[in-house]
Amino acid sequence: MHITRRTLLAGLGAVTLPVALAGCGFVPQDTGGQADADTLTFTTWGTDAELAGFRTAIRGFQRAYPGRKVALNAVPYEQMFTNIDAQLQAGNPPDVFRVPYYSFGAYAGRGQLLDLSRSLNAGVGDRFTATAWAAVQSDGRPFGVPHHTDTSAILVNTDLMEQAGVTELPRSVDEAWTWDELGDVADRLRGALPDDVYPFAYNWQGNGVTRWLSLLFQAGGAFLDADQKTPAIDSAAGRRAVSFAQRFFEERWVPANDSIKSATYASDTWYRQRVAMVWSGAFQIPDAAQTLDFPWTATYAPRQERGGSDFGGNALVATAQTTKPDLAASFLDFITRRPQMQDFCERASLLPTRRDLVDGGLRFRVRPELTRTFVDQASVIQPEDVAQVASPDMASIITVLQNGLEDAFVGGAGARETVATLQRGIAAATGGRA
Repeated sequence: MHITRRTLLAGLGAVTLPVALAGCGFVPQDTGGQADADTLTFTTWGTDAELAGFRTAIRGFQRAYPGRKVALNAVPYEQMFTNIDAQLQAGNPPDVFRVPYYSFGAYAGRGQLLDLSRSLNAGVGDRFTATAWAAVQSDGRPFGVPHHTDTSAILVNTDLMEQAGVTELPRSVDEAWTWDELGDVADRLRGALPDDVYPFAYNWQGNGVTRWLSLLFQAGGAFLDADQKTPAIDSAAGRRAVSFAQRFFEERWVPANDSIKSATYASDTWYRQRVAMVWSGAFQIPDAAQTLDFPWTATYAPRQERGGSDFGGNALVATAQTTKPDLAASFLDFITRRPQMQDFCERASLLPTRRDLVDGGLRFRVRPELTRTFVDQASVIQPEDVAQVASPDMASIITVLQNGLEDAFVGGAGARETVATLQRGIAAATGGRA
């Protein structure tokens, strides 16, 4: 049994590490010698590589600003947000925490995050890509900083591909397979592989249901209008995206247990060599390189009307209840400077949000030749895609998507019925008009 990211995270214990902290975005003011006023609490989860990146940055903070400290608390992912929510309700949250972009909007919408527009220098936003900066905005103001991103390309078992005579893969994001071309490849694999080995698996299990939205974007669709309330999924593009995903199951391109609510993650199926391809984020690369005993590489997710991909990754946010807003802003500035972001992303095989790293200069420490595939894959994500996922109601929308798409993929609901159901559910979640 290979160690997945999820099982790895579950095994991490709580760790507290004091470190020094400061940054040029905002230099903390003198606190009169009060120890607590000089210590920032920071809660996160992380893989071994991610936590090593945080700790390396923390040592840099201590060298730069002796006396400014951060208490780093690392917890298992499964406990992370149960703990954060309970602490917010009790009035004793950490000063800073890590949050997925798809959860950011809910915290910002409830007024639980610190408005950084007055704390960060005005030019800090210019360091980030437009897409990344859009992901941490609420009502036109920043309530966090985009620490890193990730997106799903396709990991490929080259041995299984060669069994079907597929030896050429797209060499650029502009040459990515269209849906028809992906279907042709899947048909070739289905005909050549053993009955219990499948062409691919899609990583939309659990909260990963947001990755189905990549197909919706590829079809030229949206699930919310610009107001983040009015549902837009009941459309020709929505029906095409549902119908195409239904073919995965109807034509046995994916295993039957690759559904939205499956307890089996797509990556687990690929590790066991039961599929030739898997949609995956770059974060899987270090584990795969250490674990797999078959040759593999990466290629691009498909395109249709346009390229489309998921905006994964995490922001760093300060809580509105923090008594150290200046120190929190200093931390958020420091950790997103180029040296710290480059080190973190290269260690953990994650994608940067800084313009000067996206445009070059980044190389994963493991399988560096795959860096460009994931960086280019992320380039097809549009700011308007991210703005939808940053909806304050995204947690409720995720439940709507999980239920509606599961019914479409394994419950027999048709595409037209499915998007109509999703439209009504999203309207109920956002208070918009269906």
